[in-house]
Amino acid sequence: MTTLLQNGDAGYDEARSVWNAMIDRYPAAIARCHDTADVVAAVRFAREAGLEIGVRCGGHSIAGHAVPDGGLMIDLTPMNAVRVDPERRLAWVQGGALLGELDKAAQQFGLATTAGNVSHTGVGGLTLGGGMGWLARQFGLACDNVASYELVTADGSVVRASADENAELFWGLRGGGGNFGIVTSFEFRLHQVGTRALVAEFTYPMAAGFDVLRGWRELNATAPRQATFTANVTPDGVTVGYVWIGEGGDQLLPAFRALGPVADEHVEEMSYLTLQSRDDNVQGHRYRRYWKGHYFKSLPDDAIRALLNTPGVSASLQAYGGAIADVPDEDAAFSHRDTLFEFVTATRWEDPAEDATRIAQLREYAAGLAPYASGAYLNTLNGDPINRAFPPAKLARLTALKTAYDPANVFHLNQNIRPGEATGETAA
Repeated sequence: MTTLLQNGDAGYDEARSVWNAMIDRYPAAIARCHDTADVVAAVRFAREAGLEIGVRCGGHSIAGHAVPDGGLMIDLTPMNAVRVDPERRLAWVQGGALLGELDKAAQQFGLATTAGNVSHTGVGGLTLGGGMGWLARQFGLACDNVASYELVTADGSVVRASADENAELFWGLRGGGGNFGIVTSFEFRLHQVGTRALVAEFTYPMAAGFDVLRGWRELNATAPRQATFTANVTPDGVTVGYVWIGEGGDQLLPAFRALGPVADEHVEEMSYLTLQSRDDNVQGHRYRRYWKGHYFKSLPDDAIRALLNTPGVSASLQAYGGAIADVPDEDAAFSHRDTLFEFVTATRWEDPAEDATRIAQLREYAAGLAPYASGAYLNTLNGDPINRAFPPAKLARLTALKTAYDPANVFHLNQNIRPGEATGETAA
């Protein structure tokens, strides 16, 4: 049965608080749903009352889409059950589950599927936007591993989408975001990955950064799929390395040590569950946050120079390729499968007086990298037009799908695709 919270009720402030502390909005009510029937009732109630709808799972949207000021927040967090069938290698995940809950249930059997890098991220938001993680180069994105979805539509209907049932909706849910309804259940394919991982990180002085990043780029071209290459640029230096899932990850260490004068080296074997939660503390919910992102199909020398020209902020690169690129582009709404690296520049702070300066620095940095970019990841769009995530033909197809399932744009608090004629018009 739904628990309804309003301002002044115990638990209201906690439920409206999300990962980005800049978001300080007050829903008229928060409907904490326990099953699909609760979600249906909440959607119908909001529509009858004329309330704007926000949907909360992990609350990791940088824009705070889950929190509608004066509207109805449909809170899925009580719907966090995960059921695993180890023989069939399948997991059924309720729409409010967090990545850590999925990882823990699957790892009891040495299984996993692609998930993000912070365990308190919501399965739903990550997967609907595509879902990059440490297993993606081996097994594809999170959305590539979904066998079926259960969805509550804008009119309160419950539908199932799979490759052979509502196939066009299935296509759109694989990377099209939360535009078509509220997913109350995911069926994931799992993979036998064991329980071990290796993280390798090598830090070099900024003076060696250009040569190091060029060498790292060349090593990535022949990297095994078990390895996901990473790089971090800060005002103080450059750190490059990789994450390896499974055994045998130490084979790349000599090549990294030869890239330049290593100032610091960190190589650690750990459990897969530790890997998936190692960034949780630094990703806590008390910080104000901002980020910008790009996709790079190549990383020319001039792009490396622009990366190193940081205005006092940091950036990260994460390698794509492998199984991500194996999926035919037309098979899913997710686009830019020929991406080589994903770029993100992000910052966090606590003092509201720093807001303007922090945001301006990141915008300046991202603008300097824009000439080398080819689109962006849907889940990192932050004030960018939706056509950065989708080319015109896909956006037209998504617009037609949105028009069919949500013609009134009830679900617009997301990376929104507006309904209408399938002309490829973009939404800011």
